[in-house]
This record gives sequence, structure tokens and C-alpha cells, in this order.
Amino acid sequence: MKLYNSVGPNPHVVRMYAAECGVALELEAVDLMAGANRQAPYLTLNPAGQMPCLEMSNGEILAEITAICEYLDEQAEGITLMGDSAEARANTRMWTRRVDLNICEPLTSGFRYSEGLPLFQERMTTIPEAADGLKQIAREKTAWLNDLMADGRTFIGGEQISMADVLLYCFLTFGGSVGQPYDQELTHIHAWYERMAARPSAAA
Repeated sequence: MKLYNSVGPNPHVVRMYAAECGVALELEAVDLMAGANRQAPYLTLNPAGQMPCLEMSNGEILAEITAICEYLDEQAEGITLMGDSAEARANTRMWTRRVDLNICEPLTSGFRYSEGLPLFQERMTTIPEAADGLKQIAREKTAWLNDLMADGRTFIGGEQISMADVLLYCFLTFGGSVGQPYDQELTHIHAWYERMAARPSAAA
């Protein structure tokens, strides 16, 4: 399988997830900074122009990181980050959606509308006046999650690592590199982040 890869948190999510599952990926670089993802020939692979996309084992192209990760999960042998029961998979999807909508999306849009504005203003609709509010939402929801993790859980959804953990780790790492570091006084989030950073897959 081939991953059309670039800088940024989304490709990092897929690379880390694949590493956790023990699934090998061939990487083909796409120059995101130069806008190659918004031009042919990449647009023939992924008309949305977003990074990354995956060439599956049957040769077809799959985009959207949660869909890609679920596909990789099904390719793994004896390893799952989705869960091994209907209930576990539902729990993973619930926490993944909460993390994505409440933290990852506002964090990313806050960057695109402020520090990242010179790169993104010609590529998409940007709302600079919304940047500060979006960043604040991401901070508030990270604190909300920190309070929930005061129950002693090891990972976001319980005692097993899941897609939600990989997603949030990669986006908090990205946030730290673009002026939105998480508050290390959030002790449960910080301890969780350190556990994730120590996993070999984090370097993928």
C-alpha cells in the first residue's frame, strides 16, 4: 500500500496508526507547502485536494484519515485500535469524533486563520476574525477532556489505545509547533501525552 504523504498532522495520524498496527506503507511525498496537493496530478487521486490519501491493496484510492485508519486496522493481523467488539468499536468512534470536532478542528482552523494565513488564504476560505475564538475552544475542550481523565484511565477511551489517542496526540504535537501548545498544568492530559510520546510509533 502507498501513502501519499506530506508534512502536517493528518499524514502523521496515518503513519502513526499504521506503525501501531504493524502495517508497512510505501511513502510518496507530495509538496504541500508548494500547493502540489491542489494541482494535477494529485487532484486526480483525491479531488478534495487534502492530504493524505492511500492507494489500497486493490489499487483504489481512499481519502479521509479516519476511513484510512479503519481500513489499515482491518489489514492488521491480530492488532486493533478500533476495538474487538461492537461496543468497543462504538466507544472508539465516539471518542474519535469528540476529539476531532472539539479539539482538532478548532485547533487547525485557528492556525489556518492566523499563523498559517499566508499559506492558506489563497487556497481556501479563511476567517481571520474567528481565529482567537477557535483557539480558545480547543483549549477549553482539552481542559474538559483533562477533567474526564481524572478517573485514572490510561487512554482517552479507557485502558486500550485507540484511534482517538493517535488522532489527539498528532494534533496536539502539531499545535505545539504552530503556537498552540497544550497547557501542561492539565496534569492528566500531560501524563497521557508523555505516555503517547514514548511509544515508538510516535516517531513514524
